[in-house]
Amino acid sequence: MQAALRRRLGGARWALRVSEGALRPRCLGPGSAPAPRCWSCGSRLPGAEGLPHFCPGCRALQPPGPRPDLFRLMDCDRSFRVDAQQLQRRFRSLQRALHPDRFGRRPPKEQHYSEQHSSLINKAYQTLLNPLSRGLYLLELNGVELAQETDCDADSAFLTEIMEINEKLAEPKNEDILEEIETLIKAKQEELTKEVTAAFERDDLQEAKKLLAKMKYFANLEDKLKNKKIPS
Repeated sequence: MQAALRRRLGGARWALRVSEGALRPRCLGPGSAPAPRCWSCGSRLPGAEGLPHFCPGCRALQPPGPRPDLFRLMDCDRSFRVDAQQLQRRFRSLQRALHPDRFGRRPPKEQHYSEQHSSLINKAYQTLLNPLSRGLYLLELNGVELAQETDCDADSAFLTEIMEINEKLAEPKNEDILEEIETLIKAKQEELTKEVTAAFERDDLQEAKKLLAKMKYFANLEDKLKNKKIPS
């Protein structure tokens, strides 16, 4: 029965979707790689551990690092628990300092770096704000390989529930039914978020992975619901 349900549901692919004063670079310790040099004036740059920073000599904005830690970038602990208000304050602070509008009269290369930083900050904020994407990113940082199909470990009862909601969404539009589905999805997402928090806090990454797979299903249902509610 489980295999049949999977065929009906289809495989859902994982979607791994500052004022200058706030940009405080930290120096690298002994034995670290040589400090990079400023692209503009050639001055040695103190290590900033992936944070956006300016050259101490000519004040030119430097490019983003190759693989920045989004938690560190947003000044958050590497944890599933995130203070949304603190995250928002950090986001606004970084955007004020690095938004491309502030670099309109700077050299083209610096304008380009500003655009890269701004895009990265938006990505970091959206990733860490959403519980599902935050959880998936945490798994990635911990080296947990994500399954290609979200239903690989799902039980038949769960798949049946998802299928029934899908069938209701496929029916002719009914505001009462849509409101009922919206309430159900919200409750399920809140419940799963609590369970994922507990799994991460006890360092049970495999359980967190299974729960996030279920969250992915409900996120897909939420998208379908939003599309259904759009006036035709």
